[in-house]
Amino acid sequence: MNRQDILVQFQALQDRICEGLQAFDPQMVWQEDQWNRPGGGGGRSRAGKEGAIWQKGGVNFSDVHGVLNEALRVQLKTKASSFQATGVSLVLHPLNPHVPIVHMNVRHFRLDNGQEWFGGGMDLTPHYVEREEASLFHRSLKTICDQFDSSWYAAFKNLADDYFYLPHREETRGVGGVFFDELGASPGANLDQAFAFVQAIGNGFLPTYLPLVERKKDWAVQQRHLDWQNMRRGRYVEFNLVHDRGTRFGLVSNGRTESILMSMPPHADWAYNHCPLDASDEADTQAQLKKGMDWLGES
Repeated sequence: MNRQDILVQFQALQDRICEGLQAFDPQMVWQEDQWNRPGGGGGRSRAGKEGAIWQKGGVNFSDVHGVLNEALRVQLKTKASSFQATGVSLVLHPLNPHVPIVHMNVRHFRLDNGQEWFGGGMDLTPHYVEREEASLFHRSLKTICDQFDSSWYAAFKNLADDYFYLPHREETRGVGGVFFDELGASPGANLDQAFAFVQAIGNGFLPTYLPLVERKKDWAVQQRHLDWQNMRRGRYVEFNLVHDRGTRFGLVSNGRTESILMSMPPHADWAYNHCPLDASDEADTQAQLKKGMDWLGES
């Protein structure tokens, strides 16, 4: 795989996404930081705040390399001694509680033992789960997957259900999406196809997510919606700090802390033993945060 091609395409992806977000929410204030990693490599972080639609967000590009310490070897399940990793990751936290949080990530790894692969995915975390919205999101992801392999949507959807799960809460982080790792790593695998797929996921982000935002950005908001939003943001924090592999990789590889923790919401809440009222919208959302939900409605 030509690593320079990957770097060029990932940086261009970051540019296109940022341009699309700025056009959709011109009020959003963006700050760009170019940074260097002491152990090798660096990145270009773009953090946004105070938009009319998104309260906080970020779109990061990174290209890091260096020695694999013991913690990284354990996480990657390898005996290799050095690595190269590049990727684009984003998280957006909306102002309106009816608009969902979104996360997208595409990445490429290469080890000094000759192994390399692609990974990534896209997932949706509504504060209020709405089946129509979840269906639109999942149908868009299935369309992208089907261009490459008709079995990939189901496989990657199941991986997302397993990955974006809080076992200590016995609930999923949201309505999932697709998640994949080590794509192209098996002997004889088609790395060119894997690269084309991660580009399709990245390029599919804006046309998948922005129509969902357009549907709900002007919905009326009450205080109870804001209170619930902060409760769900608390769950988002729990997942990212306890279970997210990317956060762990960044921290144990001495990555840039500000960029790694970009995904945190601007505010969050934890109420002791909080239980939503019976038959409420909040209770309905809580009941749908389960693995194996058929958001396509095809079963």
